[in-house]
Amino acid sequence: MTTFDERENAFETKFAHDEKMQFIARMRRNRFMAVWASTLKGETVEQARKYGQELVQTDLKHVNEDDVVNAVKGYLGDLADEAKIRAKMAELLVEAKEQVVAEADI
Repeated sequence: MTTFDERENAFETKFAHDEKMQFIARMRRNRFMAVWASTLKGETVEQARKYGQELVQTDLKHVNEDDVVNAVKGYLGDLADEAKIRAKMAELLVEAKEQVVAEADI
């Protein structure tokens, strides 16, 4: 195996790892969003878990931030506008990424 092949393999391995970490962080963010949305609605922990599963499924089917935003917006109704939802998603994605990185370092 040449040096170029080794570097290519290392790059592909790193890319796959980074994509996996991004995916895990995004799914965790969706669960956090479900807890936040359920809290705004005054729902139980069980309802938050159920909604979290729905958000994860939405993201898996569509892999688009807008679909998740629309799902949360529909779930919350007048309790939060799109700007507030997007801001919370960005905030929770940072938190989710920090957790994923911390867990990977263990």
